[in-house]
Order: sequence, then structure tokens, then C-alpha cells
Amino acid sequence: MSVTQPGVSLKYLHRQEMNSDQLTEVVSTTQCYHCGDDCKDQLIQADGKTFCCDGCSAVYAILNDKDLCDYYTLNQAAGISQKRKASASFAFLDDPETIDRIIDFRQDPVVRVHFYLPQIHCSSCLWLLENLHQLSEGIISSRVHFLKKEVHIQYDESVVTLRQVVETLDLVGYTPVLNLDKLDKKADKRDKSLFYKLGVAGFAFGNIMLISFPEYFGLDADQDRSMANFFGILNILLILPVVFYSGRDYLISAYYGIRQRHLNIDVPVSIGILALFGKSIYDIVSHSGAGYLDSLAGLIFFLLIGKWYQQRTYEKISFDRDYKSYFPMSAMVLVEGSEQPRTIDQIEMGDLLVIRHGELVPTDAILKKGKGVIDYSFVTGESDPVKVYAGEKIFAGGRQKGGLIELEVQKKVDQSYLTSLWNDEAFSKSEDKRSGASILSDKVATYFTAFILTIAVVTLLFWWPRDLSIAINAFTSVLIIACPCAVALAIPFTLGNTLRVLGHYEFYVKNTYVLEKITQIKQIIFDKTGTITHSEEHDLEYNGQELDESTRLAVSALTNQSTHPVSQLITRHWRVNQLPVVENFIEIPNQGITGEVNGRTYRVGASSLMPTEVPNVQGTHLAVDDQYLGYFMQRNHYRSGLKDMITSLAQYSTFLLTGDHPSEKERLGRFFHTDQMYFNQRPEDKLEFIRKQQQDGEITAMIGDGLNDAGALKQSDIGIVVSEHVNNFIPACDAVLSAPKLIHLPMYIDYIKSNIQLIYITYLVAIAYNIVGLSFAVQGLLSPVIAAILMPLSSITIVLLGVSGSNLLGWRMRRKLPRQKPTELHQEKYGFHKKAKYGY
Repeated sequence: MSVTQPGVSLKYLHRQEMNSDQLTEVVSTTQCYHCGDDCKDQLIQADGKTFCCDGCSAVYAILNDKDLCDYYTLNQAAGISQKRKASASFAFLDDPETIDRIIDFRQDPVVRVHFYLPQIHCSSCLWLLENLHQLSEGIISSRVHFLKKEVHIQYDESVVTLRQVVETLDLVGYTPVLNLDKLDKKADKRDKSLFYKLGVAGFAFGNIMLISFPEYFGLDADQDRSMANFFGILNILLILPVVFYSGRDYLISAYYGIRQRHLNIDVPVSIGILALFGKSIYDIVSHSGAGYLDSLAGLIFFLLIGKWYQQRTYEKISFDRDYKSYFPMSAMVLVEGSEQPRTIDQIEMGDLLVIRHGELVPTDAILKKGKGVIDYSFVTGESDPVKVYAGEKIFAGGRQKGGLIELEVQKKVDQSYLTSLWNDEAFSKSEDKRSGASILSDKVATYFTAFILTIAVVTLLFWWPRDLSIAINAFTSVLIIACPCAVALAIPFTLGNTLRVLGHYEFYVKNTYVLEKITQIKQIIFDKTGTITHSEEHDLEYNGQELDESTRLAVSALTNQSTHPVSQLITRHWRVNQLPVVENFIEIPNQGITGEVNGRTYRVGASSLMPTEVPNVQGTHLAVDDQYLGYFMQRNHYRSGLKDMITSLAQYSTFLLTGDHPSEKERLGRFFHTDQMYFNQRPEDKLEFIRKQQQDGEITAMIGDGLNDAGALKQSDIGIVVSEHVNNFIPACDAVLSAPKLIHLPMYIDYIKSNIQLIYITYLVAIAYNIVGLSFAVQGLLSPVIAAILMPLSSITIVLLGVSGSNLLGWRMRRKLPRQKPTELHQEKYGFHKKAKYGY
């Protein structure tokens, strides 16, 4: 079966097949015509355009061949960089069983499927993806869901296969995310009942207002009593589902709160709802008035809008992913000497797996062939790769950093060390403390309810012997006007807007409870690898004889021939412009590279490649001819601004927990005191450290990035995951922070604290309103209808004050932040491109 798509020629994939007069390579900082990245290492010119790599040039050639260059007209440099794009094999998509588990619908020969494409970020992406039918004749149509970063494709499987559809997307830079969790056809777990309740309340609210228009204009109902009675009954029928369906969560919560002798915010809200409902039914049935059912429907409608508003962030980012979101969908299995793709869940004990450089080891296995250089940083936190030899065990979750290896499977994926670690009790503990209930509102409700009920009863008893009519009106007016709607709406709208603003600055918080809890933390605990260090960047340190200019040029020229990460790091280390010619270049898997420059032989690699005995260090060695010169050491690259960030957090106790050995203790001393650093920490050690701190009464925040931190993230009062990429594995947590924005954490915390103070200000305004209103209500000078009008007006005032105040605080925070381009995480989340809003 052909790997290429119909109508797409492989000639565009290979730079060497292009005419030499159309293509040159020079060192430059010109921006790439396709993706807009700086061409730091090389510059490729083709068709009068400039590109940073072969991949970008190839994508342009494909689009140009198909007359799709309007892609670049809509947004300049709209493409996705192809520099670090890993080659992918989609042969497993030929398996009929796998296809059936991925597709959404089939009616021969038409098939529908959808994919998550994190690369979508602008209108050019949308335009290109909705013109896929011009790239492959078998694709019938494609539609993009921009906010979800999804493309829905309909294709003719008699003309094109699922594999070819995916390869078409991959070829133009939109490689779909195909992880193990996509094979699990799970139903949408989102609770849609809120939307149904919101719809019912909104429908009833609008219709009751329409029916009540004569009352608004002061028309006399006595002139047509039959119509007034009819509309009154109709309003009752409309309000019943609003109160007992749309508003039942508040009533049930209040009921259980009273049973448990806990006055939560829903108790006074429910009292207000029932007071409005009871008074209105009495007025309509007794023909003494039209009631206040429009105000009641509006109250419940706005309460539900507040609830929806604060839930939006949780629906946009999954805070509860498991290991399946990290595992690839397939692996290559050796069967009778040939490689065959197989989905991860089909791998059995005894299977032989083929793992290449950069690929994940999906399950516990024994190394049978090759040399393992395994990066366990995601599982253990240890950043230095571990050398594994034939016959030794490799655990699931490690990533091969050397050449090709063959492994014999010892356990199925769901029985491996990685999954047993994930299924630990700490990873699946109860979520009660993160349910989203508001600490502030419950505090207010306890005193507010008792205060209002006392005033209402005293008012009733005072007026009862004097005038029964005034007594009832005054009693209901107190309950209606003092309904804590303003208090109840202040938190979801103000803090819901706070979630939105923080999201624009790439700090995605789970719910409003987390915001309130963040203001109470006393300790902040950091992981090292991938959290305060760059996960894909390292500093290079050379140890040995001093190298002259000619030697540095020769070594750079040699390493520039290799795509190995260490070779590329050495090339960038010296940043030389004009490189000499390399002859007889040889790259030996798992050992290194050799070549001749100006008649001298250079060797860069492992100790086994060196001509003489070398020091016993974990480094990359260098020799010229028969002389050993020295070695290169990779060091962690700490995030810029880290020291200032730690200094800004001086009011908190800060700690560092890392699975690394203490080799970088001296460098870390610039940021943490000696007694604040703990090395060689296993996942269970981090978990136990958090527990001990909590037993001592500390409120802790854990900041980490991988599975090795997942237990501590879950156990801590606030767990914050630092992520370079929204599709990276994100353990269960309370917040996700874009890695480049970690240094802004102190400002984010200050912003949250300011918004909590804003909540108190809105409470003071609400109290002032209640004092004024109650002073009239207790005297019997305020009719229930006026109270019912003032109640939504006060709520709207509180909402506007909270949202506008939160936006103002966000604007002030933006002025303090340095101007930056949106990161990849932000572009995936919000779709912003080069000219983004919100201060970037």
C-alpha cells in the first residue's frame, strides 16, 4: 500500500531532488516564509522564498503545487514549524480493528472521523484544513471546530484510506494526536443537565416577562378578570419547572445543609426563592396581585448563568488525565523478522518490540538487542539518562535516547510499573476537597441567614398585632429584598472572570475553590526537572584541553552533519558561521561520529569510540587523531528569571524536591537554601513529604510536571502542573501553568488575592444595599413588588462591579508583565497568532 496521498508526490519531501540553482544553504537569522521562525542554523531558498528547514520548504511546495498559497495570504507566516517534527509511522492505521475503534461513523463507502490538532491557531489553518479535498481526491469534506482544535473529516474509503488521510494531515504540518486514550470510545462525561436547566429557566423567564407586560404598564386587571386569571395560571405553570427543576440543586443543597446543621450559601438563596414563589402563588390565587414570578425566573436564570460561567475553564482543559493520554497508540512488533504495527493494548507478554530514538517504552520489558539510553525523567524525575545493557529490565514510561533497541515484553501495558504507580491510592483519592464549593460564601451564609431570619421574624411579630396585612407584606419583603443573590452571584461572576483572565495569561485554574485556596497557602514546593528547568534545552560545558579556533570549527562542522540532539547542542554551543568541509563522515549508532577535516580525524561520542583511555564520566568525549582532548557535559538550563521569582515568594516557605542526584546542588544554591533542597526523591518520598507538612498544619502548593509528581500534586492542597504543551501528559491537578509563564507566578498569586479582596468589597456594597432596603421593609413601607424589582437590580450592580473590577485588576497586572509572543500552549488554547491581544 502506498504511503503517499493521491495527487501528492514524494518529490516535495526531499531537498536533494530540487534544482541546485533553486536551493542554497547559508547561516542567517531571516524569518521563515512558512512558519515565521528565525533561521538560526540554516536558511533554505526555494522559488524565491526563504525557509528555515526542509520540512517547511516541502509543505510550501505541496501547497504551491495545488494552488493553495492563499494559506499565506490570510496570515503571514501562518504555517507550523517543521524543524523539530519527528517522523511518524502510521502503518498501524491499516488494521481494520484499529480503524473501527477510531472512526466515528461508517456508511459504505463514506466514513466520518475527527482528530485533535493542537497546531490549529489562526484563520489560515482553518482555511487550509477545510480545503483538504484539494490535497486528496478521496476526502469529501472537512470542517474545523476552532475552539476545540478538532477537524471533522468525511472521506470515501474506496478511494482513500484512513492512513492516507492522516498522512495528508501530517504532510502539511497538522499531525493528529493519536494516543492510547483515543482507542477508548468513552461517552461524553460532561454534565449537560446545566444547559437544560438554563434553557428551561431562560424560556420561562422570557415568556413570563412577556405575559406580565400589562402589569408593567399599570393596566387594571379588574377590567378583564378572566384574562388576568388565565395569564396568572399560565405563569404558575411556567414557573413550576423553573423552581423545581432548574432551581432544585439550590433547594436540595439547602435541605442537606440544614440536616447537617451547616448553613451554606444555598440556604438563604432557597429562602428567597421560596418566599418569592409562595408570595406570588398566594397573590395570584387570591386575586390580590400578579405576583413576582418574572423576578423569580430571572433570579434562577442569572444564578445558573453564574454557575455556567465559572465552569467554562474546567471544560476547556482536562485536569484529570491518566497515563493513556501520554502513551502512543501503537508500537512496532517483530513478527518472524519483520516489523508490524500493533496498538498498545494488543501487545502481549513475550512480544518483541522495536524502539527507536525518542520513542516511549510502553510497558515493562527486557532489553534483548542494542544499547539502551533511557530517560526516566517523566517517571522518576531523574534527568540523566540511564544506560541499560542486554538482559537488563527497562520500565514503562522511559524514553530511548540512543539508537534502535529490541525489547521482550514482560508485562501487559495495564500491569506495568507505570500503571501500578498511577493506580496508587494517592492518585485516586476522593475529590471532596476540590469540589468547587466556596469557602467565602459559606462563611457569609452562616451569619447572613441567621441575621435575616431574625429580622424577618421580629418584623412579623412586631406588625402582627397591629396590622396583619402589613405584617405579612413586611415579612415577605424582608426575605425577598435580603435574598443573598448579590452575594451568591459575586463569587461565580467575579472569580469566574478571574479564571478567564488568568487563562489568557496561560494559568488555567480548575475552579473558584482553587482560587480561594491559593490565597491560604503557606508553603510552595517545586520539582526540578521540567519545572524550573527547560525540558528540552541544556547548557553545555566543556572540560579538557583548551581548543583553538581551527579545532572548534572542525568539531562544529563534524557535529553539524548529525541530527543527534547532543551533536546539535555542540554545533549551537560555538555558533560559528563558516564551516569547513567534512570528508568520510561516519555515524556509528550508540557510539558517536567520526570524520576528517583538513586531513585530521575527529571523533565525538562515547568512550568506546575514543583511541585512548578516557576519564570515567557521563559525558560526550572528543579526540583528534590519536589524542584525547576532553569531554562535553550537559547541564540543566534553568528558566530565566527564576531567582527573581523565588525572591518574590519570600513570604512563603519554599522547597525543592527532585529525583536527581545532588550534582547540581551548588548551582541550585543560587535559588534555594541548603536545608530547602531534597535530592534522590522517589514519587513516594515526595508524597510523604507533603503529608508530613500537612500534619504540621501547613497549607501546601506543589508545582511539578510529570507522573513522578502526580502523587504529591494530588496530596497537596493545591497542585499546579507546569506544561510546555497543552497535549503533554497532565496529571490530575488543580491548575495548569504554561512553562514559560512560571516566573510570573508571584504576580498571578497577587492578582488572585486582589480579586478575593474585591469580593469583600462587593459584599460591603451588598450589605449597604440590604441595610437601606431592610430599613424600609421592616417599617412596612416597601411593597414586595418594589423589593422584587430592587433585588435583580442589586444583583446586576454586584455582577458589574465584580467583573469590571476583575478586568481592571487584570489590566494592571498586564502592565507589569513583559510583552511576549503567545506561547504554543496559549495558541492551542485560544487560537491567537502573531498579533494577539491581552498584552502579548
